[in-house]
Amino acid sequence: MSEMKEMIIDTTSKMLEKHSTKEIVNSAENGEWASELWESLAEYGMLTVAIPEELGGNGGDYDDALSILRLVGKYSAPVPIAETYLANWLLTELGENGTDDIITLSNTIEIEPVEFLENGTGWNINGKVKNVPWARFAQKVLVVGETPDGHVLTLISLERAKIIHGSNLAGEARDEVIFDNIFIKNCKMIPIQLDEFLSKLLYGGALTRIAMMAGALENILEITVSYTSERSQFGRPLNRFQAIQHHIAQLAGEAVAASVAASCATDSYANNRCSNEIAMAKIRVNEAAGKVSRIAHQALAAIGFTYEHNLHHSTRRLWSWRDEFGTEKDWEKEVTKDLLNLPENGLWSMITKVDTKKKVNI
Repeated sequence: MSEMKEMIIDTTSKMLEKHSTKEIVNSAENGEWASELWESLAEYGMLTVAIPEELGGNGGDYDDALSILRLVGKYSAPVPIAETYLANWLLTELGENGTDDIITLSNTIEIEPVEFLENGTGWNINGKVKNVPWARFAQKVLVVGETPDGHVLTLISLERAKIIHGSNLAGEARDEVIFDNIFIKNCKMIPIQLDEFLSKLLYGGALTRIAMMAGALENILEITVSYTSERSQFGRPLNRFQAIQHHIAQLAGEAVAASVAASCATDSYANNRCSNEIAMAKIRVNEAAGKVSRIAHQALAAIGFTYEHNLHHSTRRLWSWRDEFGTEKDWEKEVTKDLLNLPENGLWSMITKVDTKKKVNI
């Protein structure tokens, strides 16, 4: 680990320990905005990581940003930093400047473009954007629009939008944004190829969820190990019972497998925004989420579900995030599609990354 990355992780960890406590997460689930956490992230330049300095970012790479997202998942931070990262990455890839505004976007696979009709010096906007994380607290939303000249991408202020509140299983805000014939001036339209953009959005969104889920899995492992070492039954700690040891070993294996999958997906993203590694990592991490949550709640019994404990903060987020930006079934279809399009004898090369056509001198 580089000295810079170590500093980023250390700073972010301290920030989240202070501003993403059990009480703050519970308050966020009741509708309160974690303003101090967001302001601290902005103050330390954590919102524009992996964005070139010439485009308004703080530099760094995707590994730095996704290391932060792992910690966001570990501490169940109730802010849209993943959505802000993804929106900024998509915009800067198109040559636009990044921003540390509170930005969000839809997390669904199927997106119906919003209708844009030119009207004098501006645009009339009509349409809905569903499943938008933290829309009620965001300043802008990244929208895919449809104009008479083709599809576009644009950032729209949420000041005049109608927002219908909703939430996921974890109590995180998942809202519906409605634009009802709203007139907007100075709205910059960025032409896009719809299929290509939606693919990048899907894979990029999946990567953010992979990173956060890996962090949540790490937290669950730490909680379970700590609880079973401190809690005693029949005169000895729970972790001295063979059945509990078996469960913890299985839990640890799943958490490590998810962490490795997340690292592979992160490494691939810089070179290929829509890589197989991301698809397979989402499948593997989703599977780990189901197994780990079950084991942890068995080990902690009823206390893990109570608001006096924080285990459920991580498990409920895993159950929610595993469905966002593609379920196991969705990604299995993507992987199958790629497998069917492989050239003859291409499976081994795909699995091992070894080019079988190259001659090897021994």
